[in-house]
Amino acid sequence: MNEETIEIDHEAVKEYYGRVLQGTKDLKTEACCSTASFPSHLQPLVGNVHEEIHRRFYGCDSPIPDAIEGRTVLDLGCGTGRDVYLCSQLVGQSGHVIGVDMTEEQLEVARTHRDHHMERFGFSAPNVEFHLGYLEDLKSLGIEDETVDVVISNCVINLSPHKQQVFSEAFRVLKEGGEIYFSDVFADRRLPESWREDPVLLGECLAGAMYIEDFRRLLLSLGVPDYRIVRQRPIAVTDPEIEAKVGNARFYSMTVRAFKIGSLEDRCEDHGQVAVYHGSIPGHAHYYDLDDHHRFNTDKPMLVCGNTADMISQSRLGDHFEVIGDKSKHFGLFDCGSEPAPITPNEEPKLGGCC
Repeated sequence: MNEETIEIDHEAVKEYYGRVLQGTKDLKTEACCSTASFPSHLQPLVGNVHEEIHRRFYGCDSPIPDAIEGRTVLDLGCGTGRDVYLCSQLVGQSGHVIGVDMTEEQLEVARTHRDHHMERFGFSAPNVEFHLGYLEDLKSLGIEDETVDVVISNCVINLSPHKQQVFSEAFRVLKEGGEIYFSDVFADRRLPESWREDPVLLGECLAGAMYIEDFRRLLLSLGVPDYRIVRQRPIAVTDPEIEAKVGNARFYSMTVRAFKIGSLEDRCEDHGQVAVYHGSIPGHAHYYDLDDHHRFNTDKPMLVCGNTADMISQSRLGDHFEVIGDKSKHFGLFDCGSEPAPITPNEEPKLGGCC
C-alpha cells in the first residue's frame, strides 16, 4: 500500500476534521464527543492543558494508560494533542510521547502550544513530538520496530479504511509486553461499505465503526488471541437525518486493551495461579481494574487465568503485581468470564452529557 493510495482514501476525513469542524460544538452526534469524566488523580492534569486544545478535541473516551512514568507512548490520530499532553505529564521528563495525525490544521494547534505546556509542566526540555502522517505507515515517520511501550488512540481508527494495516503497524512498533490501549466506536453488525461515501457518516465516526466480531478476528490474525474491554457505553444517535440513514444499527464507544505477549492463548486456562496487587499504581491505592471484570483489591490474593497472569506479569504492570505459580500444571478451563461481553443489539442507548 503506497502513500498516495492512503492519502486518497483519507481525503474526506481530512476535509471534515481540517475544515468543516471548527470545534466540538459542530459535531452532529456524540460518537466522537467524550462524555466520560476523568478519575480524580487526572483532574489536575486535565486543567493544565490549553483551552484551545480542549475546544477542538474529538474523542469518544479517555484512554489514558496507567503506570507509564518514564515510558514511550504513541498516540495514533492525536489531533490537537489533548491526550499527548496528558500523557506527557504522566511519563515525566524521562519519558517520551509521540503524536501522529494526518490533518495539518489539527497538528498546527498541537504544535503551537508545545512550549506553553512544557513550561507549565516544569520540563527543561520537550518530551513530546508531533508528526504529520498516516496511521497505516508509521515506518515512513521513522518509528522503528519494538520502540514503543504503549500505543493509544481516541476515536480515530474507525476513520481508516485499512484497519488491518493500522493494527499491524501498532503491534510492529510495540515492545514485547507493550500494549495498545484505545477507545473507538464499534457496531453491532457489519456496516455497508457505501456508508464511507457519506462524509457526515464517516466524519462522525459511524461509517467506519468496527463490528466487534470482525475486530476479534483481526487481532487473532495478527497473533493476538485475547483482548480486554475496559469499559463501554451505548452511543445515542439523535440527529434525525443521521438516524434515518443508520436505521437499526447500534453503536458503542468502547475502551479496549490488548497486549503484545506471545504466550497468550485463545481461551482462559487454569494453571492454579494467584495474583496480588500491591496498590502502588498512582491513583489506584485501593484497587486496580485490569478490565471490566477483573478488579484486584490491594493485598488480596486473587485466582487468575494464565492470560491474566501473563498480562500483569510480563507487561509494565509487573512492577505492581506479584504472581504466584507458573504454567507447569494445568487444571482445564478457567471460568473468569474473560471472553469480552458481546454487544447487546437491543440495549437502549443512554443519552450522554454535552461536549
